[in-house]
Amino acid sequence: MSQRLKAAWEAVNASYWFYPALFAGLAVLLALFTVHLDRSGWADWLGTIEWLQPARPEGASNMLTVIAGTMIGVASTVFSITIAAVAYASGNYGPRLLTNFMEDRGNQFSLATFIGTFVYALTVLRSVRMADEQTLFTAAESTAMSGFVPQLSLLVAYGLMALSIAVLVFFLNHIPASIRINSVLEGIGQRLINDIGERFPDSASAAVEMKAPEGRPVTADDTGYIQRVDWNRLERIAQAAGGHLKLGVRTGDFVHPQVPLAFWSDDDQLDDLRDDEIRQCFALGGMRTPGQDLHFLIDELVEIGLRALSPGINDPFTAITAVHWLGAATAELGGRDLTRAYGGNEDADEDRLVLLDDDFAHYIKRSFGAMRSAVATSPATAAVTFEALVNVATSLDDETRRKALAQEGEQLMRQARESLAGPDLETVEARFRTFEKRIVR
Repeated sequence: MSQRLKAAWEAVNASYWFYPALFAGLAVLLALFTVHLDRSGWADWLGTIEWLQPARPEGASNMLTVIAGTMIGVASTVFSITIAAVAYASGNYGPRLLTNFMEDRGNQFSLATFIGTFVYALTVLRSVRMADEQTLFTAAESTAMSGFVPQLSLLVAYGLMALSIAVLVFFLNHIPASIRINSVLEGIGQRLINDIGERFPDSASAAVEMKAPEGRPVTADDTGYIQRVDWNRLERIAQAAGGHLKLGVRTGDFVHPQVPLAFWSDDDQLDDLRDDEIRQCFALGGMRTPGQDLHFLIDELVEIGLRALSPGINDPFTAITAVHWLGAATAELGGRDLTRAYGGNEDADEDRLVLLDDDFAHYIKRSFGAMRSAVATSPATAAVTFEALVNVATSLDDETRRKALAQEGEQLMRQARESLAGPDLETVEARFRTFEKRIVR
């Protein structure tokens, strides 16, 4: 599957229409199947069960009508509650958090269950016939006066109703639990840590070489954020062309026409026949997505922390939780080899595809550095940040990476001296001195 199709699939999965539409279609098929079993006599064995009272046409019609009417009402209420929760979360935690709530499977499947039950009940209802009803089709004249009650279909409808009640109870518990800030931060933090492990599977071995790519550029021909990149296809293109391709952008970058996406090496004397193939390896969209973008998840944690420390909200404890998850993610990055290589050559210059990598200091600036100015205004958050940096350093053996953490701590202290005074500043100064002793071996 191409990366553009994967990006489109992710957009569909992050919508509220896909699973309800899917469940509605499956409900129609299930209703037609169970009604067929009732008509063909496969469900006659239900009459041998003594405790299972058969339904009469009027009772069956009333039951299905109540189920259908109730389910569409509940679905409307669930949708309203979901939208209200999403609006609350995106307004208080940041608009980028909207993606997380749109992807929430609990909300999607809850709404889909009610829609599916409604469609099933409505489809079965049209097959119920009273004994005195006349058929409109001549082929069924022999059974026109006998009436028809799909007993198996009614039993399935009753089971779906029971399932819907259980889902409603789950939904009423899930919504308030999902918008709790600790749950939101845990979901983002755990996903970030898991993505780091998948993106950088090898242990730290060498420093990342930060080289600006050079050569003949392959420029973008469209505008948007890079949502996905097909790395394997890019390598195959470079291999087939006999050239060396160096990327000039990362997933999550914003590009427009004439912005270089990649560069053919200066040593390669290649024409631009394959440039369109390279452009097709980049899936663009109107917003960033967390699919291949670690920075997106980091930015979400930073945004929550900055909002919590803003004067209008003033919630340092939420910011402290964000710092804790950033510290855990930074420790995970610190123990990983941040260079992504394709080709397996000992000399990276021989690889057909060279990615635009980021070193450990870059991730520190993207996380702790982005929060620095706000953290410096909160003595409690600043103290926890020093502690988080020390905890990261204790798991590192690379002196260069430990030095990057020490520099971030020094810059935070410089910022705090500009923002704090009196006892608050003295408290932070004392914590900084402890930080210096513990982080320097």
